[in-house]
Amino acid sequence: MIERTTQFHCYVIENSDNKQIVGIGSIGLYWGSMTESSPFNIFVDPDYQGQGLGRMIINTLEMDEYFFRASRIEIPASKTALHFYKKMDYYFKNGIDEVDSEELYRLEKFNSDELTKVK
Repeated sequence: MIERTTQFHCYVIENSDNKQIVGIGSIGLYWGSMTESSPFNIFVDPDYQGQGLGRMIINTLEMDEYFFRASRIEIPASKTALHFYKKMDYYFKNGIDEVDSEELYRLEKFNSDELTKVK
């Protein structure tokens, strides 16, 4: 379990008034792959949605070393998150625009900036 925690990074957004967590996002290895990564557990408290926090989380994850080291980033998207991720330039994996057996869309983005990858 402890070893697994070294394979991803987690970020939180706190409300500055009461220090409650209002947003969270993680990024890590995609099924142990050294060339692929996956953002996951991206949530924003419904009371704080529409304020740019989701975009802030995605932008933060896309500055993380797990993003830069990957040639491909895959994100599982729920039906309610699909529009948001498409706005963030994620596209249907293999052009498949239907949910899978887990009722999730599989989206991906390719990282073409080979020069900035973290080894």
